Amino acid sequence: MQYGGTMQNFFTRRTITAVALVGVSSLLLVAGPTSQATAAKKKVGVTLILKNLTNPFFVAMTKGARAQAKKINVSLSVAAGKDETDDAAQITAIENAISKKDAGILITPISAASYSAITKARKAGLFVIALDTPTDPATIVDITYATDNCLAGELIGRWAASKMNGKDAVIAMLDIFDDKMVPVDYCRDNGFLKGMGIPVNDPKVIGDEVKTGKYTGGKGGNYEIVGNVATLGAEEGGRTGMETLLSKNPKINLVYTLNEPAAAGANAALKAAGKTGVVIVSVDGGRAGVENVKAGVIGATSQQYPLLMAKKGVKAIAKLIRSGVEPAVTPGLDFYNTGVTLITDDPQPGVPSKSVAYGLKKAWG
Repeated sequence: MQYGGTMQNFFTRRTITAVALVGVSSLLLVAGPTSQATAAKKKVGVTLILKNLTNPFFVAMTKGARAQAKKINVSLSVAAGKDETDDAAQITAIENAISKKDAGILITPISAASYSAITKARKAGLFVIALDTPTDPATIVDITYATDNCLAGELIGRWAASKMNGKDAVIAMLDIFDDKMVPVDYCRDNGFLKGMGIPVNDPKVIGDEVKTGKYTGGKGGNYEIVGNVATLGAEEGGRTGMETLLSKNPKINLVYTLNEPAAAGANAALKAAGKTGVVIVSVDGGRAGVENVKAGVIGATSQQYPLLMAKKGVKAIAKLIRSGVEPAVTPGLDFYNTGVTLITDDPQPGVPSKSVAYGLKKAWG
């Protein structure tokens, strides 16, 4: 949706900050001769900036943001990169939001390359919320609405260790990147290893763990990590990444995937290679992914809730601008936790999970 960004049309955080010492009621006087009820109806400009517009996760996030924006009279613009490497498009979108004098930005940052632009936006008075992908440090943005990605990884790791039932685990690791470290990537990857009971060295680095040894989750056993490959969170990346690791060791029997499109690609490669009985675990909980759990393609997935992230983000900016109330993080965390649930029809002892039927009820996409 296109719109103007003048003070006559929109409130911004800068407006609130300028009168914070005398209260929000003064804001209504500064903004013009209008009642509080009228002020509450004022349009608030928000830009949603995603990694891409093809991944079902981001499609769902857009849907949730648009629905909430329509409900509470927020003027929403949507921008995205072409893929998980397109930092330049995200930076341009941030600059555009500043130029339009938007009240706020919701962003799923691709990498640290966008941090300087985010800081510039905040200095210009925009309230910036990260969705799904935390920044490092968290203080780069005003607040983050996200899954506890470390827990999401740990849940599928605990499930996988129990599923191995003491067998040797020959593991393929399908990540997002191999040339940069971002929280959503290293948290899920190292969370999975932690759940398996495989020692992690630096929790913010992917691939620096010992490649062979003993895992202590479940009944425990030997493990070998064949390698880490980048998928960019895409099905094609999952397929080619799986092919690469199978060429190194065709005995792979456990596959960690950072998301369900990568899992679908990995399954296609395994099927083409005639491999059966390989356990795949993942994160997302989209409809297609949960259907793949039902079909036995994915053994278990950690379900997250992108529509909730987007809805809460839109609502938080509108509430801040209209009433001066800033959103708060979940106690004990440096972000607002929107929840995670392990979905499987093969529950394992001591690992909390919900059924596929539950997962389908809560699925997005």
